[in-house]
Amino acid sequence: MPINITMPALSPTMEEGNLSKWLVKEGDKVSPGDVIAEIETDKATMEVEAVDEGTVAKLVVPAGTEGVKVNALIAVLAAEGEDASAAAKSGDGTAPVKAEAAKADSPKADAPKAEAPKSEPAVTPPKAAPAGNGHAAGERTFASPLARRIAKEAGVDVSAVTGTGPHGRVVKADVDAAIAGGAKTAPAAKAPAGAPAASAAAPAVKAMSDDQVLKLFEEGSYDLVPHDNMRKTIARRLVEAKTTIPHFYLTLDCELDALLALRSQLNAAAPMKKTDKGEAPAYKLSVNDMVIKAIAMALKAVPDANASWTESAMVKHRHADVGVAVSIPGGLITPIIRKADEKTLSTISNEMKDLASRARSRKLKPEEYQGGTTAVSNLGMFGIKDFAAVINPPHATILAVGAGEERAVVRNGEIKIATVMSVTLSTDHRAVDGALGAELLVAFKRLIENPMGMLV
Repeated sequence: MPINITMPALSPTMEEGNLSKWLVKEGDKVSPGDVIAEIETDKATMEVEAVDEGTVAKLVVPAGTEGVKVNALIAVLAAEGEDASAAAKSGDGTAPVKAEAAKADSPKADAPKAEAPKSEPAVTPPKAAPAGNGHAAGERTFASPLARRIAKEAGVDVSAVTGTGPHGRVVKADVDAAIAGGAKTAPAAKAPAGAPAASAAAPAVKAMSDDQVLKLFEEGSYDLVPHDNMRKTIARRLVEAKTTIPHFYLTLDCELDALLALRSQLNAAAPMKKTDKGEAPAYKLSVNDMVIKAIAMALKAVPDANASWTESAMVKHRHADVGVAVSIPGGLITPIIRKADEKTLSTISNEMKDLASRARSRKLKPEEYQGGTTAVSNLGMFGIKDFAAVINPPHATILAVGAGEERAVVRNGEIKIATVMSVTLSTDHRAVDGALGAELLVAFKRLIENPMGMLV
């Protein structure tokens, strides 16, 4: 019997990926553990291993194909002793599609409800969904529970959303896209009986179509660069974050002189180690390394802020796992320093350098950039004084770090010069209230201005 190889889900949030490269060809024999392909997700390029033994009968999806859905058939293996050509035909990835098409084109599919078998209970068909949404008139709309919940909260009629999941199933990304595009709201008849009549809703603001945007510019005055999976994911998550998370912002100024002095002392005391290029310091601390340590320790000092929001419960984290925004070609990724509150500054520094290097070459594993309890975004190296960052779900906070610069400060009634850094904490108000966010930021400031506390 032929063995189907499907597009794997390399992370919990992955819905599709690019099949970058086949490392086998038709006729090759493979064993469990053999690397057979490279899959490009939104954040990294991952190797796919065979889990069965057999002969590659057919490569269904060519190398270089983009947007391959999770669980879609990508190749067929012939089991031992099985004819490869026969396996290729019986395991043809077009077969399921043809079956679905035949079902849709059959007379029964188009027949009125009255012609259904008598054993089926009679039901009153719902109103027909608008043409073009992928659902036949009166047909049940299949959607994931999460997609239905988000659609309900946003007042979107899920039956009017085009599904891109398996067999037209509406998934979360479809509802997010519908919300961003100004989807049809749910019928008013669904409101509870006796509820007061709602005022007429304002017309939804729809995003401009591609054609409408391009018409605003002179033909030949631009180049079109198609979005890759990373940019699509960033766009989707930013829309989700800004439209579903009630952000509020807290800003403080932190004096850096004591931290800069300690950093210089620690770097000067770094032992030497042998490398391929000769001897080098065992570590070289940056201000950002110390910021990571400080926010992690602040979260442990204010544990109620080390949380994530869910509809059913508050997730109180036992460790401070700090995501750090790293700019890479075409986008952004946040590798995570796990248990940063328990690690030394030198460990954080070396781990961060390794993660950033592998992030830029898209070699991070999903567990190295997914999850976390907070994040740090530092634009100080660009001279940015202050800014507000967008929360990265499931985090409830993100710290935006500006440049350290010399400013006039008042001490004991006298004007002095100090190196000052402005930081802004973006907070999910559902999980972290104003006073709690302020307590967290004050704890962070205390560690930055008294950095010896990070060494004990």
